[in-house]
Amino acid sequence: MVIRLNEELMLNSHKTIDGRGANIHIAYGAQITAQFVHHIILHNLHIHHLSPGNGAMIRDSPSHYGLRTRSDGDGISIYGSSHIWIDHISMSACADGLIDAIMGSTAITISNCHMSNHDDVMLFGASDAYADDALMQVTVAFNHFGRGLVQRMPRCRWGFVHVVNNDYTHWRMYAVGGSQHPTVISQGNRYIAPHDGNAKEVTKRDYATDEVWRKWTWRSQGDLMMNGAYFVESGEEFVSGYARQDVMKARPGTFVTRLTRYAGALGCRIGLPC
Repeated sequence: MVIRLNEELMLNSHKTIDGRGANIHIAYGAQITAQFVHHIILHNLHIHHLSPGNGAMIRDSPSHYGLRTRSDGDGISIYGSSHIWIDHISMSACADGLIDAIMGSTAITISNCHMSNHDDVMLFGASDAYADDALMQVTVAFNHFGRGLVQRMPRCRWGFVHVVNNDYTHWRMYAVGGSQHPTVISQGNRYIAPHDGNAKEVTKRDYATDEVWRKWTWRSQGDLMMNGAYFVESGEEFVSGYARQDVMKARPGTFVTRLTRYAGALGCRIGLPC
């Protein structure tokens, strides 16, 4: 099933799109948008080759519709929204970001996804000037960042980003970047630097001076660095609540191939275990 959206799909709060039991591609049309909503689950979809919508009269709630201007061409756009779970999605080749979260969005988990063939992969916080993004909390866990990726896995402004047990097998510029003093905790990831070129550094903070970014808390704990990859740490030591037994605990980077082997959309069939 290929769903081509003529214009962006506006999600309402307390909604789930679950593609288990079918091979669903949202492709060759406009994006999915969560704007000023909460409690959303997107699961088991292929999202690729999306482009900007032209704008139209679009319903954005059961009781309202209005004129939407041209959309960006993201895969998934999260705008002023919270409690979002994006799980087991295969994503590639969209016009803008694969997943962008901006304007005070928070409580976001991106897990078990497979991403490939894209430049600007994920952006958390759209503006250095928008301080309300300081409340942003995002977890990026158990994803496979695969072939043809360039940068922003993710790029972060403000907020707190936990990058845990992901497999970074390809990047051309960098994996994790940021500006405006985000806190980035990288735990138990596998970073395989490209074999060609000089892009061995996992991190990028070129948007700030050395004097500024050295005060940001960016820490690497239990990561597996391969083929010359290296993570430039900064800031104070970070004592993580994730070390407690009653919450999510990062595994060492050597476990990543097992933890991410089912990343992306699952081949589930109705009536059979998924």
